Amino acid sequence: MTLTLPPAEAARELVEPVLREAVGRLDPHTARVAHYHFGWTDGAGRPRAAGGKALRPTLAVLSGRAAEADIARCLPAAAAVELVHAFSLLHDDVMDDDPVRRHQPAAWTVFGRSEAILCGNALLALAGDLLLEQGTPGYTAAARTLNHATLSLIAGQALDLEFQDRDDVTREECLRMSRHKTASLLACACSIGVTAVEGPAPLAASLATFGTEAGLAFQLADDLLGIWGRTEVTGKPVLSDLRTRKKSLPVVAALTGGTAAGHRLAGLLARPGPLTESDLHDAAQLIEQAGGRAWAELEAERRLDAAARCLADVDMPADVRAEFLHIARFIASRDH
Repeated sequence: MTLTLPPAEAARELVEPVLREAVGRLDPHTARVAHYHFGWTDGAGRPRAAGGKALRPTLAVLSGRAAEADIARCLPAAAAVELVHAFSLLHDDVMDDDPVRRHQPAAWTVFGRSEAILCGNALLALAGDLLLEQGTPGYTAAARTLNHATLSLIAGQALDLEFQDRDDVTREECLRMSRHKTASLLACACSIGVTAVEGPAPLAASLATFGTEAGLAFQLADDLLGIWGRTEVTGKPVLSDLRTRKKSLPVVAALTGGTAAGHRLAGLLARPGPLTESDLHDAAQLIEQAGGRAWAELEAERRLDAAARCLADVDMPADVRAEFLHIARFIASRDH
C-alpha cells in the first residue's frame, strides 16, 4: 500500500513564500536556474505548479511544533534546510550525469553544468544568510547545526564518489556513507525547528536521532527504487543505478554476502564497457538471488523500528509524534 503525506502540502504552502523571497535576492541568471530547479517555472521561464515531496520542510515545521512553538517562528529554518537540499541535488545531478530530476530534465541539462553548480553554491549561501539574519541565539545555533549537517552531507558524497572506483566496499562502509550523505540532513530537519525556537536540548537530540534512523530507512528505500522502481513513478529509467554500477546498499549487500549469485554479480559488473539491457536485468536478478533486496527491505524496517523507539518516551504533543511516525513509515514504503 502506498502511503500519502498530508502535512507536505501544508508545509509547502507555508515555506514556499520564504523560499521565493530568498531566491529573489539572487542575480537574474542564477535565479532563473533556481526557479526551474524548484519546479516554479519551466525551461522557458513560464510558471508551473511546483512538485516534490517537501519532506524536509515538513519535518522542520513538525520539529517546531514538537517544542510547542508558533509555526511562523520556524519557517526560516524549514526554508534553509530545503535550500541546502536543493544545493545538494543540483550538484549531485552534475556529478552523477543524471539527466532527469522529478520527471523533468535536470537543471544542468537545460542551463549547463557550470550554471547548475553556481546555482547550488548560491542556494547554500542563502541558507546560511536566512538563518543568521534572524538575529537570535536559537537561529545562530540552528545555523551551526545546518552547517555541520552540510559538511557531513559533503563527506558522504565524497565517499560515494570514492566507492565508484573500488570493488571492495563493505556493507558497513556503505551504511556510513548513507548516514553522512542522506541521514545527516534529515536528522537536521527533524531537530532544527526545536533549536531555532530555543526549545529543550534533549528534545532536539532525540529528534535528531530519530531523523538519522529514518534517514537510513529513506536511503534504503531510495536504493531499492534505483533498481526496481518504475519509470512512470520515479521519473528515472528502469534499473538506473545499475546502469552506472552504483555501489548502493542492495548491491553491496549482494556482493559481500558470500553467495554464488554475488560472485556472478561481481563478475558481471566488472565487465568493461556499457552494460546491455540483458546485463542489467541479469544483475537485478542476481542481487535478489544473493539476498541483497531482502536484506535492504529488512534493514529499512529495522531502522524504522529504531526511529519509532527514539520517540517512545519523548515529551511532545501526541499528534506531532503521530505525524513524525507517519512520515517515517512513508519514507520506507514510498514508491517514488
